[in-house]
Amino acid sequence: MAAYASILLLAALCIGTAYSLQCYTCTAASSNSNCQTATNCTSGLNYCETDVASASAVGISVTTITKFCTSSCTPTSTSYYVGSTSTSCCSTDLCNTSGAISIKSTYSAIFLVLGTIAMLFSSSLL
Repeated sequence: MAAYASILLLAALCIGTAYSLQCYTCTAASSNSNCQTATNCTSGLNYCETDVASASAVGISVTTITKFCTSSCTPTSTSYYVGSTSTSCCSTDLCNTSGAISIKSTYSAIFLVLGTIAMLFSSSLL
């Protein structure tokens, strides 16, 4: 009987343990190396968001990086004449280590490889 009570107590303690997402957080950091503070997100905040804004004019470039926990996130990327903004999202612990949007570079690499393969096959068929 004592063994059953111990198992039930242990199960109750385990069920009560809540998982908390960890994200890197910062506000308007000038570089990614200045934006590496790990933070435990509160309940309901299931995404790590990274916002990067860059602008350049007259030879002067400015970049700001902001990272935080959020309940919802939509990845975006917008280019302007003098700069750009981007938002990247992820949902695993400390996944927002980089300020870059990696999915865009991945797509570029895939298209580059597929284009090279297509050129090789088209030249071999001629």
